[in-house]
Amino acid sequence: MTTATADQLTAADRCDRCGAQAYVRVTLESGQLFFCAHHGRALTPALESIAVEIHDESDRLLATSSASDSR
Repeated sequence: MTTATADQLTAADRCDRCGAQAYVRVTLESGQLFFCAHHGRALTPALESIAVEIHDESDRLLATSSASDSR
């Protein structure tokens, strides 16, 4: 079982583009943007030059997929 930390994204965090669960948080000087894994992959390269921090948890999708594949 995984214990959530204060900076970990939760199911309540939603993508600012499509509303799906967010797995990427981009912190800018002016605030934060949240993206699903798809939009995170598409938009992160353009945001890297202006981001203060990029927090990417999209690897959690692979862990979930691998766990269900082994059943």
